[in-house]
Amino acid sequence: MLPFTRINRNIRSLKRYRQVLGILIKYGFGHIVEQLNIDYYLELGKRIVSLGTASRDIERLSQPERLRLALEELGPAFIKLGQLLSTRPDVVPGDYIVELQKLQDRVPTVETDQILGQIHLELGRPVEELFAHFETTPLATASIAQVHRGTLKTGEQVVFKIRRPEIESVIETDIDILMGLAYLVDKHLPGGELYDPIGLVKEFRRTITRELDFSREGRTIDRFSGNFAEDESVRIPQVYWEFSGRSVLTLEYLSGIKISQVDELQEAGYDLKEIARSGATIFLQQVFEHGFFHADPHPGNLHILPDNVICIFDFGMVGRLDDDLKLQLTELLLSVLKRDVDHIISQLLYSGELVDESNVKNLKRDLCEFIDDYYDILLQDLKVGKLLIDFIEILTEYRIKFPSNLMLLARALIAMEGIGRQLDPEFNMIEHLQPFTEKIVKERYSPASIAKELSRTAHSYQALSKSLPKDIKEFINRINRNKFKIDLEHRGFERLITDLDKSTNRISFSMVIAALIIGSSIIMQTDKGPILFGFPVLGLLGYTVAGFLGLGLAVAILRSGRM
Repeated sequence: MLPFTRINRNIRSLKRYRQVLGILIKYGFGHIVEQLNIDYYLELGKRIVSLGTASRDIERLSQPERLRLALEELGPAFIKLGQLLSTRPDVVPGDYIVELQKLQDRVPTVETDQILGQIHLELGRPVEELFAHFETTPLATASIAQVHRGTLKTGEQVVFKIRRPEIESVIETDIDILMGLAYLVDKHLPGGELYDPIGLVKEFRRTITRELDFSREGRTIDRFSGNFAEDESVRIPQVYWEFSGRSVLTLEYLSGIKISQVDELQEAGYDLKEIARSGATIFLQQVFEHGFFHADPHPGNLHILPDNVICIFDFGMVGRLDDDLKLQLTELLLSVLKRDVDHIISQLLYSGELVDESNVKNLKRDLCEFIDDYYDILLQDLKVGKLLIDFIEILTEYRIKFPSNLMLLARALIAMEGIGRQLDPEFNMIEHLQPFTEKIVKERYSPASIAKELSRTAHSYQALSKSLPKDIKEFINRINRNKFKIDLEHRGFERLITDLDKSTNRISFSMVIAALIIGSSIIMQTDKGPILFGFPVLGLLGYTVAGFLGLGLAVAILRSGRM
């Protein structure tokens, strides 16, 4: 049986399965639910949800809109999954990404008693003993946490980020369901394996598990603070660790003007061009120098303090780039800007991302057309983020996968470029990007870097030379002992096996019904045993049982939609 059946099938889980599948059907995805054969794998003996059709109002909506509404109704885990998918143009079509970016948390406010109880549970003491003041009206409410203001007994103004009670168990159940659905998508939907649904859910599970642990976010904030400790143009809120833990995060309260409120910034006398320049520099430093960047730089997370200081909030979503990925990204960007398609192809071949040589010719043609489209655009009008997204979409057509962090970077670049152009119509991300890319290329080909790479290669070959004789000996020994095995996996036959199993069961059921009818007919001719209305009772009983079984079989066939 599939790993799908490892899911804990308690009453709560089964009710949640029914709810999830019911909502998917409500929004017009019943045909997908039917293809997944969920009833067969759960072995419930009956359908866990009756297939129906979407209402006329829902049918008028586009499929991306229906998916967004379904995810919003399904709750926190599915909303977060949709937000993750909105950063994956290699998996989700563009029209879906646009719609998924509109996902909103529609959740009620948590009762004050529950919030106070959560703080008491995490910090070990009641709120009134810990703080001078706690504002019961929340500043913000989301699917995972609620934010309140307060004052420490030492006088500092703070904000509390408090996890919603019981949210961990809710998300754990939903992740189990998502993993089960991912297994079925991978096995039953045509082309499902190309999008690696199981890998996506695993990535999502890792991301949301980290997000549920507020102490991780606190350590991330401390890391950003350390990275910009000497930079007076950026401010990161301080973490008060003595009042923080896994479910409560206490931060310094900083009041500023949202970076998108241009009129208010101008009235306050801020230098908008300087803010745009500084914001771009801060973000590119995160990417190319620290390799650790804020992946959700929307205006709500960026406030301006006096002296044009940029204050960054909400570090729940961050991206990482190692040295190899930074170099690969840099050389790809430079190749696009230089219109060097051959170098782009060689980079993809070298990195192992492009493996189907038969597609190289078509890929080269499409990349040439892509670069020609951007060639006539003035440099100051070129949007690096959109260029990167369009480039990734082309590669996606050829099944060339890129790391998820590169998708996060593209999305963040688009947001930063939009903010920069809003502040300064003449803002040009290319001008800010060029010094960083040139520095990386110079460092990569410096004598010190080349020596380090040669040393690392030498160590690798040394390790290989030590392990290779042992591996060859073990390989030969396995062959000599007849213990050499090759595992073959048949893909795409599961649906056929399932259909054959159903057909066999129906034939067996039909034979039982036929036997009952024949046996009852013979009994009716004998006139033996108890008599009712002039007929043998056993014969009448056999006909009755056969009738009910036949009716049940007919209903099952009709409900399956396959005559």
